[in-house]
Amino acid sequence: MTRRVVLLLLAAFLLIGTAGQAQAAGYRYWSYWDRDGGAWVYATQGPSLVRPSDGDVQGFRFAVSEDSGDAARPRGTADFASICAKTPAEDGSKRVALVLDFGTASDAPSGERPPAPRTACAQVSPDATTADALAAVAGPLRYDTNALLCAIAGYPKSGCGEQVSQKQDPRTTAAPEKDESADEGGPSVGLVAGIAVIAALAAAGAWQARRRRNATR
Repeated sequence: MTRRVVLLLLAAFLLIGTAGQAQAAGYRYWSYWDRDGGAWVYATQGPSLVRPSDGDVQGFRFAVSEDSGDAARPRGTADFASICAKTPAEDGSKRVALVLDFGTASDAPSGERPPAPRTACAQVSPDATTADALAAVAGPLRYDTNALLCAIAGYPKSGCGEQVSQKQDPRTTAAPEKDESADEGGPSVGLVAGIAVIAALAAAGAWQARRRRNATR
């Protein structure tokens, strides 16, 4: 087998080794959710744009996720009645129930420990946004220059939507349902492709070796 074929084989092995890692990157950030009945729905707008109604439940979850379809939902089953039970209604204001899930220890940036999940009832003006309600009961908040929510109640102390490795899935609980049927019952596409490349290169190397042997006879 020639040196060129050996190098190509080595490259193919490296391709297989990195194929899974290319899909193992996520982002550490606060995701924003709206409670629709008993289910959490990923918000399509940021909290500074949404103006919830009196009686709405809004949720925030800090976790490492690949995208919105992969994001971990807030944990807990508390509803508006239980969260705002001690906050009586007042004329000229609305009540917004907030579920704040600071994530798990594996979600946390290095050197930080997540606070325990909690709920809060924000009593704010009728035209207040979710960001206003959040600021009223869970400050300090931190945003980046693109208005991305980076910290709630000062957590985390630094960082904002940074990319992190997910060699081991950090979302240990309450991850959203995800159809993994395409991943069951067979190897990944990258692995199959890599094996096919190696088989083809190995066959080419064997053919070259036979050709050299025949030429020397």
